Amino acid sequence: MDSDSTTQTVLFPEIFSKPVVARLHQEGSSSDGGALLLRAADQRLGLSEALAECLRDPRQPGKVTHSQLELLRQRIFGIALGYPDANDAQGLAEDPIHKLLLGRDPVEGEPLASQPTISRFENGVGRVDLYRMSATLAEVVIERHRKRLQGRRVRRITLDFDPTDDATHGQQEFSFFHGYYDSYCYLPLLGTMAFQGKKPQYLICAMLRPGNSPAHLGLIAILRRVLERLWAAFPKARIRVRLDGGFGAPEVLDFLDENGVEYVVGLSTTKPLKKRAARALGTARRLFRERGKTVPVYGETLHQTKTSWSHRRRVIFKAEVVQLPGRDPKDNLRFVVTNLRSLPQRTSTGSTPTEAMRRIG
Repeated sequence: MDSDSTTQTVLFPEIFSKPVVARLHQEGSSSDGGALLLRAADQRLGLSEALAECLRDPRQPGKVTHSQLELLRQRIFGIALGYPDANDAQGLAEDPIHKLLLGRDPVEGEPLASQPTISRFENGVGRVDLYRMSATLAEVVIERHRKRLQGRRVRRITLDFDPTDDATHGQQEFSFFHGYYDSYCYLPLLGTMAFQGKKPQYLICAMLRPGNSPAHLGLIAILRRVLERLWAAFPKARIRVRLDGGFGAPEVLDFLDENGVEYVVGLSTTKPLKKRAARALGTARRLFRERGKTVPVYGETLHQTKTSWSHRRRVIFKAEVVQLPGRDPKDNLRFVVTNLRSLPQRTSTGSTPTEAMRRIG
């Protein structure tokens, strides 16, 4: 903003006996005042401090200007405020709010770390550091909710895992083209948890992976760490894992069965499954013609793949006909595999959708 961009400072002269004056000063201004709430939340959780303790610092103490904790906080707050590129550090080095977030005087405090310093910091973090930080994130989040729910009996914890795309630019290592997202990207795996079937979901883990990773890559390793901590914090809780179709690998299902974890996992449509759902799909087509609207029909079967599954598993399916405006009607078949036994053994036309099918459909 130019110093002469504000030409009028007196407001409402006809209303007040004394002039109301508003002056906007370019020097020391910032557009990120809301970030102070982030700092308050971080102080309460102690998250950035706990994460910084996981990092090794190979630098010579006499030459250190910015501590590991300061660099980590600068990076975390910068990304949260919409400055994902390390190059943004150059323009934010003197920002008063960003200096305040790191405990420095917003006006007279020393400038923040430069882009080269931030880049060296990021590239200096190794696998051991990342592993420890991942475990610490889970511990901090779980402990926070253990205290929050103290005195209550947590009966069910629901874990959701989903991949997402993180677009890449230039020659970034481990960047690959992903057909579904139609771009070069990384494919991070994010995990959240919810309590007692309520809607709020809380991030519990995040794993950065190459852009060509299968959906379930790293899932079992994450589950081992997370489940151990959840069982210790909530010994009476049943844990349920919900996954989309890309996670239905045999090793994932076997791991969940062996550890007594409830699961609802999406399945791809195959010829054997389509054959099992043929009658339900016929009913859904007839109801669509008679009523002129989508009517879901639910059913279930026991299914075992010929080569990969170790035993038969319960598969629930939904058959329906959908029609988008201006398009022809289209069959829609969805399948999930589950080890839940409390779902209805029989479903009828027009019945209430099961939780499993609400998740997938």
